[in-house]
Amino acid sequence: MPEIKADFDGQTVICTFEMTPATATELMEHLKAAYAECISKADGFLGAGLHMNDAQTRIATYSKWEKRGDYQAMLRSPEMIARNKVINTLCRGFEPVMYEVAADF
Repeated sequence: MPEIKADFDGQTVICTFEMTPATATELMEHLKAAYAECISKADGFLGAGLHMNDAQTRIATYSKWEKRGDYQAMLRSPEMIARNKVINTLCRGFEPVMYEVAADF
C-alpha cells in the first residue's frame, strides 16, 4: 500500500466502483489482473491498494503516480480501453478522481 504523505508531489487517484454482490468477486478479479498485468507496469506508476466493502457493493482503489499525464496515458492505452469495457459490464459505474493530499496523520 502506498504511503500517504502531504508533501507528495505526484498524482493521487481514487476510483470507486458500484456493483452488486453477484458481480463483486468477478470485478475484483478483473481489477487485480488489470493492476498486475497492465497498470503496475505503466510509466509513472508508484503503487496502489484495492478495497472492497463488507456488503460487496463498493470497491475503492487508491493509486499513486509520478504525474497526472502518466495516469492519463495508462487509461488511453489500447489494453486499458479493452479492460475497462469489460470492467464496465460488471458494475453500475466507476469514477476515477484525481486528488492532492491535503494532510496526513
